[in-house]
Amino acid sequence: MHHPQTRIPATYMRGGTSKGVFFRLQDLPEAAQKPGKARDNLLLRVIGSPDPYQKHTDGMGGATSSTSKTVILAAPTQPDHDVDYLFGQVSIDKPFVDWSGNCGNLSAAVGAFAISGGFVSPDRIPDNGTCTVRIWQANIQKTIIAHIPITNGEVQETGDFELDGVTFPAAEIKVEFMDPADGEGAMFPTGNLVDDLEVPGIGTLQATMINAGIPTIFLNATAIGFKGTELQEDINGDPDVLAKFETIRAYGAVKMGLIDNIEQAANRQHTPKVAFVAEPVSYTASSGKRIAENDVDLLVRALSMGKLHHAMMGTAAVAIATAAAIPGTLVNLAAGGGDRNEVTFGHPSGTLKVGAEAELVNRQWTAKKAIMSRSARVLMEGKVRVPLE
Repeated sequence: MHHPQTRIPATYMRGGTSKGVFFRLQDLPEAAQKPGKARDNLLLRVIGSPDPYQKHTDGMGGATSSTSKTVILAAPTQPDHDVDYLFGQVSIDKPFVDWSGNCGNLSAAVGAFAISGGFVSPDRIPDNGTCTVRIWQANIQKTIIAHIPITNGEVQETGDFELDGVTFPAAEIKVEFMDPADGEGAMFPTGNLVDDLEVPGIGTLQATMINAGIPTIFLNATAIGFKGTELQEDINGDPDVLAKFETIRAYGAVKMGLIDNIEQAANRQHTPKVAFVAEPVSYTASSGKRIAENDVDLLVRALSMGKLHHAMMGTAAVAIATAAAIPGTLVNLAAGGGDRNEVTFGHPSGTLKVGAEAELVNRQWTAKKAIMSRSARVLMEGKVRVPLE
């Protein structure tokens, strides 16, 4: 049966260690301009999901959690903001788009796209210097501030800033995640910095469960049989290990109050994340780069959409920065404990420095902001084609 293809204006962008297909809301077909089945089906087809082969051969996705992403930008719904940013994490092998969280990596690209897409008032864009883009993250109802370098009135994309996990250097973009505790409740939903998480068939694990950037469950690497130096191939090829992590994630999600029962975890793949931490040791990153013990404060490995991430999700980096700033969390203890407002952690692709400001108010921890540097670049722009059905 013949179905004609529709053409939709789109931009394919890298942001941090992720990439995705960016749309302006007004450019989407009318049925997809509001949440629902029509929008989800459109984005699934754009990415090439669901794909039982897990290759995304017939779509724009890259068959990893880092590259199966979609972004919709719209006029701001909040005062003193430039743009609304809605993020959709597209499942690779299931007909499912997860709208439950943010993508921190793509946040850097959102700032750049907001400028080129006409969302930022021209009088706020300098001829040369930095443009401050005020982003409303619609998934989690939070503000993100992106500082975008401008040269000759246009977004500067090239430069000498190097980001481990990204092949080529680019221009540095500083991103501030304001009040980063997740919008679904308290920063520590159980009220504890460290909990005993009971996972049937696995045991009772110490866990720091935090809502900051994105809901994240932090474990000690040694408690689950790892060192913290693992690369993707050490974990992603073992179905039993991946199933173990998914079980931990499901029970952690229930304990955090994100779902009512573990069966609901299947429909909430993007959040929470599971990560494990360890004290510094030397290791060789996936690029072959040697990371020395004294290069980092701690080691962190994190899973996204059921697989070990090749570097670090930006939102999980916010969680790491925030947890590290709070004495007594597993992240803070792995980094040596005590008061700290920034850490450099080792991940599979190298290292990343992140900072956060946290304080104790009325016996509850709050975070003012988390800060990190990223880069972004337009890979392709034009129109994406989608078969009409």
